[in-house]
Amino acid sequence: MPHIFEHGILRRMSFTQSLMFGYSIVIMVGALLLCLPISTTERVRTPLNHCVFTTTSALSGTGLTLHDTYSYWSLFGQIVILIIIQIGGIGFMSIGLFALSFMGKKIGLKQRATMRESIGSVSSGGVVKMTRFILKGTALFESLGTAALCFWFVPRLGWAKGIYFSLFHSISAFCTAGLDLMGYFEPGSSLITANDSVILNIPIIILLVVGGIGFFTWSDIVTHKHHIKKYSAQTKIILVVTVLFYFFGMLDMALLEWHNDATMGDLGYGGKIIASSMLVTSGRDAGFASVTVANLRQTSIMLLICFMFVGGSPGSTACGIKVTTFAVMMMTISTVFRKKKSVEFFGRRVDDTTVRNASCITTLYLVLVAVSAMIITGVDGLELTPVVFELVSAISSTGLSMGITTSLSDLSIFIVIMIMFFGRVGGITFIVSLHNNYASNKSQLPEEKIML
Repeated sequence: MPHIFEHGILRRMSFTQSLMFGYSIVIMVGALLLCLPISTTERVRTPLNHCVFTTTSALSGTGLTLHDTYSYWSLFGQIVILIIIQIGGIGFMSIGLFALSFMGKKIGLKQRATMRESIGSVSSGGVVKMTRFILKGTALFESLGTAALCFWFVPRLGWAKGIYFSLFHSISAFCTAGLDLMGYFEPGSSLITANDSVILNIPIIILLVVGGIGFFTWSDIVTHKHHIKKYSAQTKIILVVTVLFYFFGMLDMALLEWHNDATMGDLGYGGKIIASSMLVTSGRDAGFASVTVANLRQTSIMLLICFMFVGGSPGSTACGIKVTTFAVMMMTISTVFRKKKSVEFFGRRVDDTTVRNASCITTLYLVLVAVSAMIITGVDGLELTPVVFELVSAISSTGLSMGITTSLSDLSIFIVIMIMFFGRVGGITFIVSLHNNYASNKSQLPEEKIML
């Protein structure tokens, strides 16, 4: 795949345009394969827009579905979806350029720069080494996750199907995709049918956390181990925000959902803790539903929207505006109130470009969700809350839903597809891709104060 950069139109593309083009190709090839009758259990042709929706959801790690993954798609279709999930989770450029490195081929500056965009690195230095770390770490955790999940699936499904189910859910969880095959037990049930199972839920929760924290964070932890003072400011931010989100999420579950008969009424204390943990973890990274989301209290739904909007960490398999963007925005507010000149974290100053980018990303995501929500509610006549929930879930590649996905019109499906694609490539990448080069500022205009 990487040698295509040397020929034709791709040679004239910028790094980010090449990345978006590559993701588009993966989506369309996957969609065309899913259109084939062999991809469905009933051997029927699936509408192209439904196939594009499914492949975009798989590539972006969203998990929103128009059809139950197990009961509607055949084994062939499921494998196509699984491959796309894996490509989306670790980046298609990581796979292609690692293959070149493995064969001893020279990797040029453009390939390195495109790979940097693909994995979310801030520089091209050491990017090949980081890619090897990503692929080795992915193989390790997905293998361990498959082995752990076998203890739940194999006794119920036998060795062949049990191992396949374990592999599928391990990859889906690590790539924070949220797509599942639990429709074998009950169509569209996700993890609700086994939401009190320790053997099933704990490995998935661990895979979600590992995938959502990010490869660069794990690289920092592996390098410095228990010497926390040597961690980068970014790693410290990610770890602190992750812990705080989990704490407040569990607190909300304890105060509001613990006694909600519509969600956790039939579960014991242990089951409620497991279901709550899955909901809080999946609410930031993936779409594994441990309870019926539509039955949650309004406060819990709002909290989940906030969690989904923020998403995971930079360089991870998760999307959203990212926890670092959220932290920069919160510290910017604090800086204004404290009348300080710069945003600071753990004894380090954040540069102005990063602050502007964080503001741009947050505003852009909010505007896209707001405009899309107005269009969908106007076209489909749906209530605002489930539509906003669906759109935030799509743009953050979370995949939780209040049950309106299958009720969307063709126009609304197209909007959600674009939102999912935008969430996959990221706000800054999408903006930069529209231009090959930044405009050069040779002079500055006169300054004028504007009231806020």
